[in-house]
Amino acid sequence: MRKQMTDAELKLWNEVRANRLMGLSFRRQMPVAGYIVDFACPDKKLIVEIDGSQHALAEVSASDAVRTAELEALGWTILRFWNDDVIRDIDNVCQHIVIVAGLAAAPPREELVL
Repeated sequence: MRKQMTDAELKLWNEVRANRLMGLSFRRQMPVAGYIVDFACPDKKLIVEIDGSQHALAEVSASDAVRTAELEALGWTILRFWNDDVIRDIDNVCQHIVIVAGLAAAPPREELVL
């Protein structure tokens, strides 16, 4: 478990802590099935992971896939966001979390015009 959060983790934590995001209750650095996840909302069985560039490496990506599969097999939904996405577009990250948690409808898709 890390004591110091990355800039992206801190930015997301400031949005989700103390039930600030649509009343969702998130915990930081929570143990789940032998893993420490960045953020978890136990009520919704939702995990949010914030990934740095090292997660683009093949061996790390493969390890992430195994971890994700194991957690999903236990009924958890895993969302992964890149650090840069959290830093640059926190509003859309939060909107995606709310939609996946079932608290908002997905925005309408524009119809394809040919």
